Amino acid sequence: MAGSRAATRTGGRPATSGVIVGDFSLSVGIPNKPAPECWKWTALSEVARLETGHTPSRRHPEYWDGDVPWIGIKDATENHGRTIHDTIQHTNKLGIANSSARLLPENTVCLSRTASVGYVVVMGRPMATSQDFVNWVCLERIDHRFLKYVLLAERSAFQRFASGTTHQTIYFPEVKAFHVCLPPLPEQRSIANILGALDDKIEIYGRMNETLEAMARALFKSWFVDFDPVRANAKGSDLDSRISASNRFPSRLVDSELGAIPIGWRTTTVAEVCSSIFSGGTPSTRNSEYWDGDVPWLSSGETRSKFILDTERKITSLGVRNSSTRLAPSYSTVIASAGQGNTRGQTSLLAFESYVNQSVVVLVHDPKTSSPLHLFFDLERRYEEFRRISDGHSSRGSLTTKLLASIPIVLPPIELIREFERLVAPLVARAVAGLRESRNLLALRDALLPKLVSGEIRVNNVERIVSQVV
Repeated sequence: MAGSRAATRTGGRPATSGVIVGDFSLSVGIPNKPAPECWKWTALSEVARLETGHTPSRRHPEYWDGDVPWIGIKDATENHGRTIHDTIQHTNKLGIANSSARLLPENTVCLSRTASVGYVVVMGRPMATSQDFVNWVCLERIDHRFLKYVLLAERSAFQRFASGTTHQTIYFPEVKAFHVCLPPLPEQRSIANILGALDDKIEIYGRMNETLEAMARALFKSWFVDFDPVRANAKGSDLDSRISASNRFPSRLVDSELGAIPIGWRTTTVAEVCSSIFSGGTPSTRNSEYWDGDVPWLSSGETRSKFILDTERKITSLGVRNSSTRLAPSYSTVIASAGQGNTRGQTSLLAFESYVNQSVVVLVHDPKTSSPLHLFFDLERRYEEFRRISDGHSSRGSLTTKLLASIPIVLPPIELIREFERLVAPLVARAVAGLRESRNLLALRDALLPKLVSGEIRVNNVERIVSQVV
């Protein structure tokens, strides 16, 4: 940990004398809230040096694209709660020297205070930040990981700390008055170790799933986009020993309206490989009896996950009967037909049965011509194409069931599709199982986080439980 003095480097107005109580272990000012035994409410400025950041002038390109990572809001929103080792944009020594930006040390804890309030990241190496952050260089009396977890637990409280009509901002008088409820340093470290072990296991599952997805996606591209086995056969070599003798690829490409394709394959449309294509509906939001039940109900925003394991909202059986929502079977391909930002065109695999709303199109494979995973991997790679097609055919940019049904595709023989399914299904099953386990660990982490950092439960009461799952 750095230094022994916690002098602020931000200047400006002094700390506020007011009190705004947080939810667990953070407060603006000293709260009228007793600390757990052996814990103490402490001014954060006494145990960490407060720093801010700045943006080197964009009018000077020589200040940018250097070797100094520079944390912006997007870095924080995409890596909330993580230690980051690189950033989207980089400045350099010249940019630092000619601005109010500062190069801060490894393990600095960063909190976004404006634009998108409440995102937390930790520097994995020396970095600078924009002025949208407040940053703490932790000293000897506070573990930087414990501070990170305190800030993560207080996410909703930051809205109370912030003010502003157009953009919510946590201003420096409030930041300078931050007080944290601190246990002794050994207990801080133990709390951080427990929560960190859960986060590390979640991160491992995430990397494993990325690898499994990449393997399945690479096999699809090799077989059905680049036609690598066909090109290998044309040269008299055996590219892929996983292909059974009865399902050999041809050895020649022929012209088609979609370009060169393997001989014996044909072009068709999505309609031919699907037994049904449909969208759903939304129960009336004015009727509370239709909502907060136990029936999964999928909306377009949830297609940001490639494999969907649950829905954010649930409806009741009464809501099902009194709306146009429809049931999508397990292992359907679902595509966002509308939505804000980049949502439209996102494609996911639904790993369970769920009802859907009107902004989701469901595609159910036809077993005579396709398979669940062949259909999914064929469509999920075509996001940009979906955007162009919907923009060109709809004034509102909707990706309708009619448009999706008419999209042309290359159709291999069903035997090769089934061979692909046989090889890829175990990869997808492992990825889905990993996602479920990751969700369970995240739920445990989220349950323990506020209780541990507030002292509601103590380390020795949960160490055994956590050790059993990590």
